[in-house]
Amino acid sequence: MKNLDILIVEGNLKEENYNFTKAGIETHTESLTDSLNHLDNNLLFDIANPSSDKNLDEVKKKLPKYDGLIWGGSSLNIYNNTPEIKRQIEFMRECQKQVKNILAICWGMQVAVTAAGGEVKKAKNPHIGIANEILINELGLNHSLYKNKNNNFNSPAFNFDEVVKLPPKCSCLASNKTNKVQSLFFEVNEAKIYGLQYHPEISYEKMVSLIEFRKDRLIKTRKVFKDEIEIRNHVAFIKKEIAVSNKTQRMIELKNWLDTIGFT
Repeated sequence: MKNLDILIVEGNLKEENYNFTKAGIETHTESLTDSLNHLDNNLLFDIANPSSDKNLDEVKKKLPKYDGLIWGGSSLNIYNNTPEIKRQIEFMRECQKQVKNILAICWGMQVAVTAAGGEVKKAKNPHIGIANEILINELGLNHSLYKNKNNNFNSPAFNFDEVVKLPPKCSCLASNKTNKVQSLFFEVNEAKIYGLQYHPEISYEKMVSLIEFRKDRLIKTRKVFKDEIEIRNHVAFIKKEIAVSNKTQRMIELKNWLDTIGFT
């Protein structure tokens, strides 16, 4: 089998990534490359950031060469519709015309859905570091994305928004009590879109670091927690999950996606 050529699309703005690095936290692109290399160290990567790359037209010309594209997470909210967000949606539409296999994770799934005619809104409740009891439905159980996956599982997750309207001919594959759409699949133009609201590529340890990094935002701006005591209690709950989680099981969706595009 040839070495797969993968384009990773960074969803965060440069400023947020700078803050991640300053705080000693991996960017989402770094988490993706680490996880993918763990599964297959022969992968070839290019990285694009449609919010800030000045050479985006050149990137667009190269899109057909990629075996697959992975679009990662972001702290952005798609309904804010800033110029940077509009650039990401426009770039996703171009990718959906020229790349055959797209794995869209968290923010990436929200961009893919919006670009294809679906809708994303603020969720009633967020996931902060963990999504509990994600249940794979009948369609999901028969989908390649979930081969050998436990049909009821917890996963690292961090999202305040959710898909409320699916694009045309799109299937929901999994849900939990917080988000009706935890994963999905649809085809548009020549592209197959595999969407995950949660983060199989990110460890719980990084999620704990993100909570610490964002604690002021979570208390004062997002108002998810009343105070630091509530945050410490929530972190303690996640750490219990660390003790029982299995890295191989957590990342099965990534492995299955790579296996699928390796034979297409």
